[in-house]
Amino acid sequence: MTERYEYVPHRLLHRRVRDVASGTEGTLMAVINEDVSDSLAPHWMELAYIRAASGREFTTEVDNVEPA
Repeated sequence: MTERYEYVPHRLLHRRVRDVASGTEGTLMAVINEDVSDSLAPHWMELAYIRAASGREFTTEVDNVEPA
């Protein structure tokens, strides 16, 4: 079995960011290149994991992340 994810370095890691899609702000905890496919054909996406003020983390496409 192969890995279905890998961590990716990002210049805003552990900094305050905004998800432009939702307008939600938080701390960028990780950027992960993930295979999000349910089938045998892989579909890789870079997802940003952001921790909001509530403590809950959510994901968004890494292109939606900007400094807050």
